[in-house]
Amino acid sequence: MSRELDCNRWLLFALCAHLFFLLPPLRTRAFAVDVVPEGAEDKTELAVLQKSEKSGTDSKISRELKEIVFIIQSQSNSYHSKRAEDLKRDILKQAADLGKELPTVLLTHQIDGHEGAWTILPLMRDFSVTYGRNSSWIFFCEEDTRIQVVKLLETLGRFDRSKEWFLGKALYDEESTIIHHYAFAENPTAFKFPDFAAGWALSIPLVNKLAKMLKSEPLKSDFTIDLKHEIALYIWQKGEGPHLTPVPEFCTDDVNSYKADHCATTFSNFLPLCGEPVKKEDVFIAVKTCRKFHGDRIPVVKQTWESEAALIEYYSDYADVSIPTIDLGIPNTDRGHCGKTFAILERFLNHSSPKTPWLVIVDDDTLISIFRLRKVLSCYDPNEPVFLGERYGYGLGTGGYSYITGGGGMVFSRIAVQKLLASKCRCYSMDAPDDMVLGMCFSGLGIPVTHSPLFHQARPMDYPKGYLSHQIPVSFHKHWNIDPVKVYFTWLAPNTEESLNGKKVGHNREDL
Repeated sequence: MSRELDCNRWLLFALCAHLFFLLPPLRTRAFAVDVVPEGAEDKTELAVLQKSEKSGTDSKISRELKEIVFIIQSQSNSYHSKRAEDLKRDILKQAADLGKELPTVLLTHQIDGHEGAWTILPLMRDFSVTYGRNSSWIFFCEEDTRIQVVKLLETLGRFDRSKEWFLGKALYDEESTIIHHYAFAENPTAFKFPDFAAGWALSIPLVNKLAKMLKSEPLKSDFTIDLKHEIALYIWQKGEGPHLTPVPEFCTDDVNSYKADHCATTFSNFLPLCGEPVKKEDVFIAVKTCRKFHGDRIPVVKQTWESEAALIEYYSDYADVSIPTIDLGIPNTDRGHCGKTFAILERFLNHSSPKTPWLVIVDDDTLISIFRLRKVLSCYDPNEPVFLGERYGYGLGTGGYSYITGGGGMVFSRIAVQKLLASKCRCYSMDAPDDMVLGMCFSGLGIPVTHSPLFHQARPMDYPKGYLSHQIPVSFHKHWNIDPVKVYFTWLAPNTEESLNGKKVGHNREDL
C-alpha cells in the first residue's frame, strides 16, 4: 500500500512539473499573438514585446543594408550626373525611412584616379581593400535602374554571403557575333552575362578573389567593346570561376508594369526627353561615303532616314551631282578615314551656320532615327563640350582612353568641335582610325565621352533580344546579310504612337 501511494505521489509530482514547464510557453504565445490583455501593465508588456520583435527585424535590415555597397555606373555629363544623383538620393531616402544607418552609395564618375572606372574591373582592388572586411555585397546599377531596397535585401538574403556569387539578369547571344569576337560559336546560348540595366551583384568573397587575380596578372585585353560580356568572361576564367546566377527579381520591366510586383529592380525604358525635341534645323548631318558606295549605300539612306534631316551633306572622294556629294579633296582610304573626318569638322565649324549647335557624323551604312535623336539631344546642353554615342575603350586597364565608335554615329556639340580644333590635336596619318584619334584628343583635353546605349555599332541581330527589348534604339550599323530598309522601318522609323507619347512600340522583330 505504501509503495502504491509513493508511486501515485511520484506521478502527481511529474504531472505538475510537466504542466509547470509547459504553461509559460503557452501563455507567452497567447499573450503575444492571440490575446490582448485589458490591464495597463499587460498592454505595456505587449508593446514591449512587439517593439522588441520590430527592433530585431529593423536591426537585421539595418545590418544587412549597411553591408551592401551600391555602385551607380554614372557619367560626368551634367544630364547623366544629375540622373545618378537622383538615384543615389532615392536609395538613401529608402534607407533613412527604415530609421537605421545609411549604406555606402558611390558614383563611378566621381572615383578619382581611374580613367577606366566605367569598366569596373580596375576598381576591384580598391573595393577589396575598402569594403572587403565589413561588407557582404557590391551591387551595381545604371542611372535609370530603380531599386526597391527592402526587396533587394530579401533577394540577396537568399544567397550565402560567405561564398562567391555573381548575380544578375541573364542575357545570352542567339548566335555568335562579331561584338563578342564570335565567342562560344558552337553554342552561344550557353554563356550568360548580366543585363546592367537590371542591376548585378558580386559577393565580397568574389570581389576579394578578383582583386588578387588583378594584382598578380593585370588585364590583358586592349579593347573594351561590350563591358557586360567581357566582365562575365573575366569572372568565368575559362570555366574555373563562377558562372552568372540568374536572379528573377532583377528585372528590366517598367516600374509601372504589372510584372514589376515581384521585382527588386526595374528599369525606366522610355526614350529620354527633357522638354521639346531639338529642332531639325539645329542638327547638321554629315554622311561619310566614297565613290564605290554611291550606287548601293546612298539609295538606302534616301529611302529611309534622309527625309528626317533638315541639314544634310554627303562627303566623298568624288563630286556626284545626282546625290549630290561634296569632294573634300581627301583621297579615300580603305580604313581609318581620319583625314576625312577632320575635314568634316573643319567644314562644320567654318561653313555651317554658327547658330547650328549639333553635328552628327555617320557612315553611309549607318541606319539612324533623327526623330529620336532630336528627343535625346533635348537632354544635353549644347553649351557644354558634348561628344556622344556608343562608348568603347582602349587600354583602360593601364591608362588608355575612351572613344565613341563611329559606325553607330558620333554626335558633337559645336563647342566640343571648337575646343578640339583649337587644340591642334590631329590625325597621325590620313588612314588612322578617326573615332580612336578623336577619343585620344578629347581625353587629352579632359573632355569625357558621353555614352548612350541607344547607339549601336552593329546590326540588331548582333545583340541579345533581351537587351534590345527594353530599348528604343537611335541607330544601327552595317548592311551585312540584312535588308537595311526593312531593319530601318522595323526598328527605327517614327510612327504615330511614338510621336504622341514617346513610348516604345512593339514590332515583329523575330526575323531581324
